[in-house]
Amino acid sequence: MNPVIQSLFERKSVRAYEDRAISEKNVQTILEAAVQAPTAGNMQLYTILRITDPEKLHRLSVSCDHQMFIEQAKLVLVFCADYTRWHRAFSQAGCEPRKLGEGDLMLAVCDAVIAAQNAVVAAQALDIGSCYIGDIMENIEQQRDILNLPELVFPCAMLVFGYPVPQQRERKKPQRVQMKYVVQENGYRTLSEDETRDMLGYKAGEKDYDAWIRMFCDRKYQSDFAREMSRSVGKVLEAFRP
Repeated sequence: MNPVIQSLFERKSVRAYEDRAISEKNVQTILEAAVQAPTAGNMQLYTILRITDPEKLHRLSVSCDHQMFIEQAKLVLVFCADYTRWHRAFSQAGCEPRKLGEGDLMLAVCDAVIAAQNAVVAAQALDIGSCYIGDIMENIEQQRDILNLPELVFPCAMLVFGYPVPQQRERKKPQRVQMKYVVQENGYRTLSEDETRDMLGYKAGEKDYDAWIRMFCDRKYQSDFAREMSRSVGKVLEAFRP
């Protein structure tokens, strides 16, 4: 199999790292790969924050659901959706640009996340593990304070990197849903109840499916962190509305 394709199949989230630094050469390779990502109109609507300050790393570990492995990572990058640089450039050139709106934010989020995934792929090619931290979208007031973020700059993805410990290297990658339930042709089709059960049933394993899905709903969808993420994202969206 092509080595790039193979690395995509093998990549999994890594949350425990060897006490081994990532060379500056490899860090720069990861960053260069990130900025080579596809981007809307070649505008690169993002800013990448490399976090090296121990105090900030600790505060991020706490603000991101007390995931203390964050501050133990060997490289931490926050990808921020950022249309403000272009908006300022428009104003400086006398363009009288309209107020930034929700669509501009969504476009910048897409740019930022695509760049983040390029960083993940590059790291995997260098045998460096990575993990996305979705909690960076929570507690927006704290994240703005830690990272000195303007109101219209949104931290939509955080990545932590390090060389995996043996247990992480050997851990089996979680199974994905069968493609027939994810890939549809020419238009969207709502799955039947039986199809939904068949799609997710393997996740329940030996457990009763209905009991498992209720537990999963409470742990993920109904959780305090999910509600906080919705609140924080809603707070960000308010700033982009007319």
